[in-house]
Amino acid sequence: MAAPVSSYNSVASLILVLCTLIVISSASNFNQEFDITWGGSRAQVLNNGQLLKLSLDRGSGSGFQSKNEYLFGKIDMQLKLVPGNSAGTVTAYYFSSQGPTHDEIDFEFLGNLSGDPYTLHTNIFTQGKGNREQQFRLWFDPTINFHTYTILWNPRHVIYMVDGIPIRDFKNLESRGIAFPKNQPMRIYSSLWDAEDWATRGGLIKTDWSQAPFIASYQNFIADACTWSSGTSSCASGTMNKAWWNQDLDATSEERMRWVQKNYMIYNYCTDLKRFPQGVPPECLVA
Repeated sequence: MAAPVSSYNSVASLILVLCTLIVISSASNFNQEFDITWGGSRAQVLNNGQLLKLSLDRGSGSGFQSKNEYLFGKIDMQLKLVPGNSAGTVTAYYFSSQGPTHDEIDFEFLGNLSGDPYTLHTNIFTQGKGNREQQFRLWFDPTINFHTYTILWNPRHVIYMVDGIPIRDFKNLESRGIAFPKNQPMRIYSSLWDAEDWATRGGLIKTDWSQAPFIASYQNFIADACTWSSGTSSCASGTMNKAWWNQDLDATSEERMRWVQKNYMIYNYCTDLKRFPQGVPPECLVA
């Protein structure tokens, strides 16, 4: 005799709860993974290390950085951005090595007037060279709930994802003389700071300090990644067993990325001919 539908629903609900608990339990403790680097008490770790908040007031912003350095991985962070009138503020979440020829992978969230969408600004530096900006509007309000921002970084790709949807893919094109970030380990950094001179409508809209403190929140940091210490990678052996090591975009993911870029991209350096009158950067010419 077949089990009643209610039994199936109960089992399915139980499986969902268990899967949720597994995901939550795999999230790292902010006290163990990050150091507050500036802003003093404006940066706080709460809920037994499960929540981190940065704040900005007229006196200062705040920031943190990872204890570990990483060289390749799939790294998730959930953010809830400054609500209300966030004009003039920038919430930066990025990966960076050090030095004049540093590599860097950027998410920056540019605040706006109440009711207007945030601008998600992305950029990537290789060997100290950046100028690869792409900007997007998000298809949701990033201030109401937490959303997941992912960097998948392997020897062939740097893929930016929002809630699992790819929005940008920077490919390894070293065979064409284009540098790729593969040798310099990076730390993770985040900061909330005042950039009213340029962040909102090119600096036309200033920060309204009557709205301070401005607060951004972080949770569920998950790093399935290779840590780097004393010149040695934790992935020196067995890396090939990690799913992300050889991951690229399948046909469905490519279609999703095209959908985002068609509907929500508001700036692409590859199409800015005024900025590059002698020709766009070479990676822009690769299909």
